Amino acid sequence: MSLAVTAGLLADRTRAAFCLALLDGRAWTAGELARRAGVSASTASEHLSRLVGGGLLVEQRQGRHRYVRLADPRVAALIEDLSSYSPPPPKPRGMRESVRMSAEARARTCYDHLAGALGVAVADAMFGRGLIADDRGLVVTGAGVAWLAEAGVDVTTRRGSRPMVRSCLDWTQRRPHLAGVIGAALCDWTLSRHLVERVGSGRALRVTTEGRRAFTDLLGITLETE
Repeated sequence: MSLAVTAGLLADRTRAAFCLALLDGRAWTAGELARRAGVSASTASEHLSRLVGGGLLVEQRQGRHRYVRLADPRVAALIEDLSSYSPPPPKPRGMRESVRMSAEARARTCYDHLAGALGVAVADAMFGRGLIADDRGLVVTGAGVAWLAEAGVDVTTRRGSRPMVRSCLDWTQRRPHLAGVIGAALCDWTLSRHLVERVGSGRALRVTTEGRRAFTDLLGITLETE
């Protein structure tokens, strides 16, 4: 696919809103995305067909429902990278949107890894403790392998063609968080251990009391209270 075609798919506000919503890593129905973007069901269906046809989304039908999700981690990285180079988002319209944006800035998922202030803090701590190093590209050090094993972070289920660890520029913090196999494994670990929990149906995460203790004990991270 040419760059112009891909850029054209993301140049529409509605299609861009769909892709940003799908950065939570989950599958959404066409109706859910239509409500999120404030468009009609028929308009949503038309835009989703273009995104699926362009290879940015994949769909799965279950009964009457049509579910879509981002095609793969590369598409998620593209969306997040483009967001980080975009102008700051406009001021929130109303208290509900303001609360959502503040929550996402503190902690959220970026497809399948941690982002926001939490994601950046985890990346900083892992670099600072020598668990991740930048040796002509990010690598997990021997100390990092030992730390992951001791903490119980399983990196085996996410192996494949993805890099073990890569940097992803955070669009709210304008600093990198961790993606790749390690980033996804860390996100799975925090959710399964109830160190973080999802807030509503969006991308925002809330750090639990247990999570605050764990992040401090394991990585020396002190998080601001909400």
